[in-house]
Amino acid sequence: MSRLVVVSNRVAAAEDAARAGGLSVALRSALRAGPALWFGWSGERTAEFTGELKSHRVDDIDVVTVDLEEADYDEYYNGYANSTLWPVFHFRTDLAAYDRSFDAGYARVNQRFAAALAPLLRPDDLIWVHDYHLIPLGRELRRLGVTNPIGFFLHIPWPAPQLFTTLPRHQQLVAAMFDYDLVGFQTAECVAAFEAYVLDEAGGRRDGARLSAFGRSLRADAFPIGLDTPDFLALGRSPDAERACDRMRAHGVFRQLIVGVDRLDYSKGLPERLLGFERYLQDHPEMVRKVLYLQIAPSSREGVEAYQTLRANVLALGGRINAAWAEMDHAPMLCVNRNYSRAELAGIYRAARIGLVTPLRDGMNLVAKEYVAAQDPADPGVLVLSRFAGAARQMTDALIVNPYAPEELADALHAALAMPLAERVRRWEAMMDGVVRDDVRAWRDRFVAALEAASERPVSERQTPAAPRFAARSPRPDAIDSAGAYELRSGPGSAASAPGWRPTALG
Repeated sequence: MSRLVVVSNRVAAAEDAARAGGLSVALRSALRAGPALWFGWSGERTAEFTGELKSHRVDDIDVVTVDLEEADYDEYYNGYANSTLWPVFHFRTDLAAYDRSFDAGYARVNQRFAAALAPLLRPDDLIWVHDYHLIPLGRELRRLGVTNPIGFFLHIPWPAPQLFTTLPRHQQLVAAMFDYDLVGFQTAECVAAFEAYVLDEAGGRRDGARLSAFGRSLRADAFPIGLDTPDFLALGRSPDAERACDRMRAHGVFRQLIVGVDRLDYSKGLPERLLGFERYLQDHPEMVRKVLYLQIAPSSREGVEAYQTLRANVLALGGRINAAWAEMDHAPMLCVNRNYSRAELAGIYRAARIGLVTPLRDGMNLVAKEYVAAQDPADPGVLVLSRFAGAARQMTDALIVNPYAPEELADALHAALAMPLAERVRRWEAMMDGVVRDDVRAWRDRFVAALEAASERPVSERQTPAAPRFAARSPRPDAIDSAGAYELRSGPGSAASAPGWRPTALG
């Protein structure tokens, strides 16, 4: 049985498991099926990168991590990944920051990951790389001589070509993806957008089930991610979940609870959601004392200016709503800026009559599936879901809304609160069937099977020339040629042997 090697930006420590995000939970579940290695950033920062590897086990999974230096964190993580790629991929080109030092940091970390991972690989390993932080990792592994099957999965949306081409050197980024055997997306819409770019912008072609461009080919397909459903159902029966559910029901006695759970991120549509709730109160003032909207929104990426602005905006809107509608013994909404464990969230979901999941753009959004999985089958709540979440393609029995239209949100809240029990049960059963059927294990099995099939091509087609030696200085504007090559410099050491090297630009 081949070992599955999963690579992600961050590896969640064992003590973080109860509060881990959707990606970490999904990867942890995907790795439990057999021999596996999980490789990524430890979450720790150091003054200077050493390449030292840290090995341990998490839930019987072999884990190897590496620390990043401060410049890596600033340029690769806060910089290119979260200030450049994240906003563009979420259709917010107005918030994207373009800085050549970000490019260099992104390339540097991907090369460091490849140099650290390559010696750990076995000939029969299947390598599965995750998310936008590590798009060039497959190319860097190929340059080091790795010929194993390598797949890539993007957890966030892939933007329309008109938006993607706003990225400087966008073609080099896509060219690097053609060193993967399989590229997976959350939805068919994202696959179509990627294919449109390859065909129209890169001069590629479709050969049966494969896309060809840049002298290479790959398979691209949709693999919608799911929950570890049995695990989440068990969490929902835990004492922590029961306490959280009882606590929320006691706090909301005589009121219907509406809940939203999102990282404080501009892609989640929180200001638009608050405006929709405000419109609902304006349209139905008789409901002011009969509803309570709880928005859980822990902060994230506080070093990025756009997130600081968002936090201030959300707090201001929440304050405006309560200033207009609160009384001495009642406030219509609570905004909580902290994390809760997954068990506590399961209890909060179960107590809520409405789950409000209205991102402006999302790859999938597992909160929608968690809300459904947490419900009482005899008296389930109603999911109000944005049409721009990947989950909307699967969960068609939710109330689907346009999050940009406050009146649609208001109307959906009114319809959900008035919905008869029989209709709530029917909608919940249909969605729950999908949550059980299309769980994280089905996602993993489909992707791994597709990777094994997609990698059946000559080894010579899975080789990229070895990486050149790099200059330890910032790039000049002419450092990148039209193919995205690095500037060659003489000097001792190589990418694989010198952990302190710095590349000059994105390859």
